[in-house]
This record gives sequence, structure tokens and C-alpha cells, in this order.
Amino acid sequence: MNVVRLTKHHAVGNDFLVLLDDQGAGAVGPDHARAWCHRHTGIGADGLIIVTSGTDGADGTMTLFNADGTIAEISGDGIRCLGQAVAMDRGLVELDLTVASGSGLRTLRLGPGTDARSLVASVDMGMVRPSRVRHIDTSDNAAGHDEPAGSGHVRSLSVEVGNPHTVLLYDDPIERDRVADALGAGTSNVELVLAGSAPDMIAMRVIERGVGETLACGSGACAAAYATRAWGITGDRVRVAMPGGEVSVDLGGDTVVLTGPTVYVASIEIPWP
Repeated sequence: MNVVRLTKHHAVGNDFLVLLDDQGAGAVGPDHARAWCHRHTGIGADGLIIVTSGTDGADGTMTLFNADGTIAEISGDGIRCLGQAVAMDRGLVELDLTVASGSGLRTLRLGPGTDARSLVASVDMGMVRPSRVRHIDTSDNAAGHDEPAGSGHVRSLSVEVGNPHTVLLYDDPIERDRVADALGAGTSNVELVLAGSAPDMIAMRVIERGVGETLACGSGACAAAYATRAWGITGDRVRVAMPGGEVSVDLGGDTVVLTGPTVYVASIEIPWP
């Protein structure tokens, strides 16, 4: 029986299946992503990453399918999981990679983690840019409204981190959680943020495009850190706490750098074709 071999990883709870294409998968596409990422009838993951040979100086090319089969340009957590899959395939715990993605070249550096299953990865996520305002309906009936409920005290900022994000800032955790619970996956990734207990920390829940709520989002953490710095709440270095764990974001240079762990979960063999 022919099989396709995947590895599963998570980056603070944001989990991905990674396929190194030289293992002979053939044509893998949206239907496979939907089937394999399904939480009950498949393996279960927030996305499927396919790694093929690199172009234009890259060590590899990243194609990322969301759990619903749609294509995503980039994922700060996903690319860290990709890095660990490549490092494991090469038998390394330290590795520098340049990866071609839907949002351009991204570089990452991997080093040892806290145990044998984990690595720590820093990713240059490129520039964060403000973008056009995307109205996110957070009303109870989710119809016919242009502004969030309670919008008089909710700040919002839409930015691009190679993919679209809208950051909403709340001062009431109950209201923040009500909105997060009501939102479904839309055309933008949505970060719902509370200022943290320390000046360099924020707390965030995230609704990912094509997935729904996830335990973490790396590009979303970058977007949230950028927004809170723009609002004067945080500085150049921000710790972002999410339900799945914590990452750090450095905004001190021309580009934003995301640092956090990635953990190997399992290797999987799936009958093919």
C-alpha cells in the first residue's frame, strides 16, 4: 500500500500538518486539507502545509491550506512548524531557513527548545502596514450593523502582515469574550485584545479566516502588537498571551520578528491515493 507521510506540530496550540513533498505525495489540494484537518473524521489541525523545492534563493516553498481548504498567504505559527519539520527531516536542532510564501520570502532561525520534542523559532515576518478599515460586525444579531457593539469604547485597526487582520481593543474582558464567542470565520483574521497586567504584555483571542477561533495566531500576534504600540499601550517589544501560550514580538527594526516555540506532536501515514 502506498502512503503519504505527514508530521503534526503545534505552535502554542495552533496546530498544523506538514507534508515534505519530496516524500512523494502527488497532487495534494483543498479536498485533502479539509479531510485531513477535520477534528472528528480526520487527523485534526488548523491547517495543512506543503513544502516543495525553493525558488529565488529560498530553501523551500510553503503552500498553506486552511482547515476549510482555502489558501492562506502566511502563518507565523505555521512557518515555525514548517521549520521544525524540515529540521527533524535533516536531523538538526539548529537551522536557518529562507522560505518562499504567498506573502514573499520569510527567514527563520531555529534552536533547541525546552525538551526533545520542541524547538524555539524566530521568524522575520516582514513589514506590518495599515490597511483599509474592515468593519467587523460584533452585534448580537450579526446583521445590518457597520460598527461593533459598544463601538464608542472599542478601538480598531486593520493591518496587513502579509495577510489581513483587524485588531479590536477592549477594556472589558466580559464584552471581549462575548464578541469573540459570537464571531465566525470571515474574510479577515480578527484579534480581540485586552491590555495586560504589565506594560509590555497583552492578552488576545483570535478568530482565524477559514478556521474559526484558534488557540493562537502568530501573524495575529504581530498585528496586535503593532496596533497596541500605535495606540501607545505597549512599546517595541511585546509579549502576547493567547489561550495556547505566549509568544514575543519585536517591532524595533524595519520588520517585525516573531519568536515562540514549536512542538512535534506525531508522525502520520495516510493511505495514498
